[in-house]
Amino acid sequence: MTIRRSLTGVTAAALAASLIGGGAWALQNAPQQPPAAQTAPVAPTPRQPTGPGAQPIVQKPGVATTTSAPPPAATTAPAQAQPPAQTPAQPAPVAKPAATEPEKPAEPLKRARSSVAILQALDKVTTETMRFEAPVGQPIRYKTLVFTVRACETTAPDEDAPDSIAYVTVDTQPKALPGRVAPPGRQIFKGWMYANSPGLNPLEHPVYDAWLIACKTSAPVAPAASR
Repeated sequence: MTIRRSLTGVTAAALAASLIGGGAWALQNAPQQPPAAQTAPVAPTPRQPTGPGAQPIVQKPGVATTTSAPPPAATTAPAQAQPPAQTPAQPAPVAKPAATEPEKPAEPLKRARSSVAILQALDKVTTETMRFEAPVGQPIRYKTLVFTVRACETTAPDEDAPDSIAYVTVDTQPKALPGRVAPPGRQIFKGWMYANSPGLNPLEHPVYDAWLIACKTSAPVAPAASR
């Protein structure tokens, strides 16, 4: 009886061992399935900042970016309506006068021309003086001097200093002796004589002196002086 129980226990143990070994062999030879791919957790998309001067947030791959919620917008008081700017009134355009031609300057008045010059001569040796008239273009002798007036005129009313002016040539020519030919003359003066300024352009001679007195338009009353 004891031997039968021992055999039964051994048979049960062998059966159990065979069952366990077969299951292990089945598990070992069964085709293995690949493990399922794990999906990485998706990081929340950061909220892009808005507003002037804000820069976008770039998220690097594989790095979770933590963003904080933007601060609440500041409350501002309602803008008050600004009054429209007043434009200053533009002055009315001033009418320009019509262009006029520039006035021509007034022509200076012409000097009055005379036909006769009144001269005065002085002999410095004898202190003898003589005033005489010399018609324009006619030679007049005074001792050894011959006066020829080329022009005689009076200043115009618009000139500052009134004066009488004569253009005179003076030649020295001694008188011819009886029976002899007169020696040739020699010019000793040529230029303008001024009645009010006799020393401005005087006759320079060692014996005689002469100057202008005035200009006149009438012919001489008496013949020209001749000595």
